[in-house]
Amino acid sequence: MCNGEATHYTSGCEEELKLVTNDKTGTRIDEVAAGIYRISTPLDVIPGGFTFNSYLLADDEPLLFHTGYRKLFPVTLEAIGKVMQVENLRWIGGSHFESDEFGALNELLTAAPAATPFGAEIGVLTSLNDFAHRPARGFADGEEFSIGSRRMKWLYTPHVPHGWDCGVLFDQATKTLFCGDLFTQPGAEMPPVTESEVLTPSEGMRGMMDYYAHATSTSAILGRLADLHPSLLACQHGSAYRGDGAALLRELAATIEGNGNLSARPTAVTGVAGGAHAD
Repeated sequence: MCNGEATHYTSGCEEELKLVTNDKTGTRIDEVAAGIYRISTPLDVIPGGFTFNSYLLADDEPLLFHTGYRKLFPVTLEAIGKVMQVENLRWIGGSHFESDEFGALNELLTAAPAATPFGAEIGVLTSLNDFAHRPARGFADGEEFSIGSRRMKWLYTPHVPHGWDCGVLFDQATKTLFCGDLFTQPGAEMPPVTESEVLTPSEGMRGMMDYYAHATSTSAILGRLADLHPSLLACQHGSAYRGDGAALLRELAATIEGNGNLSARPTAVTGVAGGAHAD
């Protein structure tokens, strides 16, 4: 959608236009790569706030990655409607089974009767097929599928950063890696896309509440993701990062190897608003 309503980002420039779709919640939608829209809602769940992002891919078979919380369904639906009719959705999935990834799944499946829920094979086996209103598609590691002009690739990333069922999605057309909770950044007023490094704020977040599983395969998995050479990292929390995604992933791997267990005990976050949580 490059129609003067939403922020449109292109290589080397950015246009200061934005579309706030709900003034009450601060939900906004921005085009962060060609045909890829970041739907973001800030919530006051940690000091300074925290953003919850879904990504909508416009194509012959439109795809939504992350449903958002069930309580956010009305504003997510409102934002999707600025790009397309929600009933045109054909794929609805997420990185791993938590409420900010799949909380509004059934509401969206009702609104989009032709959509197929999806996730990792193990996630479908353990959670999705019990939770979803209709059968889910479980993707194997490395499996590819087409949504029209784009070819998508699913990569199984168990316990990276957390969750037995964790996986990420790669758009081969735009070299966008939908990386879930990797590079999670705190803050409510986050630009849709940044070219500034995001490792420092994400490591600050990990120091505050260590959400990494510290699996023995972490570095190898991050290296495999780096080999994709993503040019955009579509983070679920915080800004999307545009730049040398491979270098950033390898830097994250080196950082985890250097201080993976963190020297300080993680801080428990209390007083979470509305029962929501930051993962």
